[in-house]
Amino acid sequence: MKLQYHRVPANTQDAFTARHDVTRIQNRGSIWHYHPQLELHCVIRGEGVRFIGDSIANFSPGEIILLGENLPHNWQCNESYWQADPDAHFEAIVIHFLPNWLGESFLHLAEAVPIAKLYERAKRGLLIRGELAEKIRPLMQQTVEEAPLNRIAVLLTILTHLAQSDSMETLSSTYAFHQSNELETVRLNTVCEFTLANYTREITLEEISAIANLSITSFCRYFKLMTRKTYSQFLIEVRISYACRALIDNKQSIEVVCYQNGFNNLSNFYRQFKKVQGISPLEYKKKYLNNAGQFGWQTRIGSRTV
Repeated sequence: MKLQYHRVPANTQDAFTARHDVTRIQNRGSIWHYHPQLELHCVIRGEGVRFIGDSIANFSPGEIILLGENLPHNWQCNESYWQADPDAHFEAIVIHFLPNWLGESFLHLAEAVPIAKLYERAKRGLLIRGELAEKIRPLMQQTVEEAPLNRIAVLLTILTHLAQSDSMETLSSTYAFHQSNELETVRLNTVCEFTLANYTREITLEEISAIANLSITSFCRYFKLMTRKTYSQFLIEVRISYACRALIDNKQSIEVVCYQNGFNNLSNFYRQFKKVQGISPLEYKKKYLNNAGQFGWQTRIGSRTV
C-alpha cells in the first residue's frame, strides 16, 4: 500500500518517546502513515476500525499493538462513537523507538537475539491480548511517568516480556509496502473515511469513484495498486469487521447483524463471512462468545498466532 511518511516528533536527546495522547475525534486528523520507528500502541478510550498493513479489524479499549518499522497503519473511530457523545475522544499510550535505540551493537549481542527476532515479527504487526496485555499495560503507563533512566529499564522489560511470548497474533500478511505522495494519501484517506461512514448501505463504483475524483476505470486500477485488493473486497472486509463485533456482543440475531452491516441477503453474508473468517457466523459466535472480554477482532484471511 502506498502511504505517507510520518516524522515522529522526538527529542534527539531521548532514547525513545512515550506519551499519553488524548485526541478529540472531530479534530483527529488521523491518516494512513508509516515511520522508521517501531510503535507500541495501547488504546485507552475509543472504538472503531484499525488498518494495519492489509489487515482490517475492530479496536476497543485495552487493545495493544506492536508495529514494526515502516508498517503503514491508522486507527479510525466509528462515526457513532463521537456522534453519541459530544465530549468523546480517542485516548492512547504510544511509545516510539528506533530498532537501534539501545545502540548500534545491542542487537548483535547473543543476549539480544530474542529481541531482534521480535522486531522482525513486528514488521507485520502483532496483536497483544489476554494475560500478556494485562502485564504490559501498566508498564506502558510507567514509561510515560518514570524518570528518564527508569524509563529505559521499563521499556526493556516490556520488550523482554514480548520477546518471550508465543501468544501474539500476526496482523498483516506481507512485509513490503510502497511509498506515495501526499495527494495519493489524502485520496485514499478520503475513500476510507467515506466507506467507514457509509458501509451499511450500498456504495456503487460510480459513487466511490466520484469521491476519489477519478473515472471508474482509473479508480479500480488506483485502488488495487494502493491496497492490493479490489474496492469490493475492501468494503466486504469492513462490513465483516463490524459484523464480528456485533456477533460477539450477542445482542442481535445473525439475520439482524447481516442486514445492519450492509449485506442484502443472508446467504451472501454467510458466504462472504466464511470466505474472510474461515468459519460461519454461527461458529464464530459460539467460538468467541465466552471470550467477549478479550480485545480486538481480527478479520484478515489466514490470521495466525506466532
